[in-house]
Amino acid sequence: MIAGSAAATVTGVSAGTAHAAAPASPGVTYTNTIAEQRADPHIFRHTDGFYYFTATVPAYDRIVLRRATTIQGLTSAAETTIWTRPATGTMGGYIWAPEIHFIDGKWYLYFAAGDANNVWHIRPYVLECADANPITGTWTVKGRIALPLDTFSLDATTFAVNGTRYLAWAQNDPAVGPGTNIYLARMSSPWAITGTPVMISRPTAAWETAGGETVNEGPAVLQRNGKVFLTFSASATDANYCLGLLTASASADLLSASSWAKSTGPVFASFAATSQYGPGHNQFTVSEDGTSDLLVYHDRSYKDISGSPLNDPNRRTRVQKIYWKADGTPDFGIPVADGLTPIRLSSYNFPDRFIRHWDYRAKIEANVAPLADSQFRVVTGLTGTGTVSLESANFPGYFLRHKNYEVWVEKNDGTGQFASDASFTAQAGLADSAGVSYEAYNLPGRYIRHYNYLLYVQAPSTATDRGDATFYTQ
Repeated sequence: MIAGSAAATVTGVSAGTAHAAAPASPGVTYTNTIAEQRADPHIFRHTDGFYYFTATVPAYDRIVLRRATTIQGLTSAAETTIWTRPATGTMGGYIWAPEIHFIDGKWYLYFAAGDANNVWHIRPYVLECADANPITGTWTVKGRIALPLDTFSLDATTFAVNGTRYLAWAQNDPAVGPGTNIYLARMSSPWAITGTPVMISRPTAAWETAGGETVNEGPAVLQRNGKVFLTFSASATDANYCLGLLTASASADLLSASSWAKSTGPVFASFAATSQYGPGHNQFTVSEDGTSDLLVYHDRSYKDISGSPLNDPNRRTRVQKIYWKADGTPDFGIPVADGLTPIRLSSYNFPDRFIRHWDYRAKIEANVAPLADSQFRVVTGLTGTGTVSLESANFPGYFLRHKNYEVWVEKNDGTGQFASDASFTAQAGLADSAGVSYEAYNLPGRYIRHYNYLLYVQAPSTATDRGDATFYTQ
């Protein structure tokens, strides 16, 4: 039997008596897809207790809105058309990428529209609603957002930093080159900018120009840890579509291009193992308990598209949790498989260490990279109801299982032995009922625990053992 523990001194607590506080951002799970055939999604959590959801519809002819008290509830929530494009004239063409915001006591919808006689004459527009419920309320057209350059422009979003409101959007400047760049300007009202816009990102790298398109579009802003993070979508809207990241200090001059640092590659991209392709045009929201930041985005479940991606209706809305690195920057991981989203499991005795796989051996480690090595889907046990199995996020079909009392991540071979070895009974944490402990289905009394940072199944006999066998979901 394995005795002892690798527990080291945790702040203010001696080895063996370490007590990790329950995580500030406990695990949350959702079941994807949230909405089929809904691209460019935007989910806004309001103070009235509702999540409001809008997105591009395949017909590109209207703006729809639904709401629910939970994100999952948006899937079945009734959808209302709150605005339909006119039959002629301005805004009578393609209707793209609506976003709903609540500013100074009123609702605003930002969207891009083409003209009836030129669907590609895409420009940004704003709708306003002064009623409490934007679904049943009256929407009026505030008009086009006037930009100094009258060219193809879309994907307007708004955010405030230190009391100053900004508009970010994508636009073509023929003097710069083909495609679209990301621009930023201050706002004088929810429907107007002031001053001179600044270009903060231009697609120049191979990952921004794949598929024959030169694209930076779909800006979205997340603020945390004294920084402003602006994601954007890049490349063609097929499987090449991906997310890049711009980062600036919240105290910097955001209207200076030099304040923004661009990621050296995509931060979120297609992942064949989970059958997710072309993830992009994201926005951000928060979990129901307010503790988890969530990535809202669209993608497709297949790689090959017949004809123009614009004519393929099957981009769908998805959500998954964002994690934060020790340096305060976001880690988006991979677009996870359809179905239940995964969680991470941190050690009770080592709050910064998570269960992960490394060369298929299960261990606990801090600063896990890639993130998905430490993400697992908690699914119905392979032996059936009453047990759970933990499936690897980036190796679907691979599960935590024990063999020779060691814990590995291995592919399900379909045998009864594997099913038994990969099934566990989830119980309240042995060291803290707010955590979870996993008892081996076919070795009663033995639990997943770490020793010298590696995972085993063992019968815990001391307080340290019980701590080593307790994990928190994150």
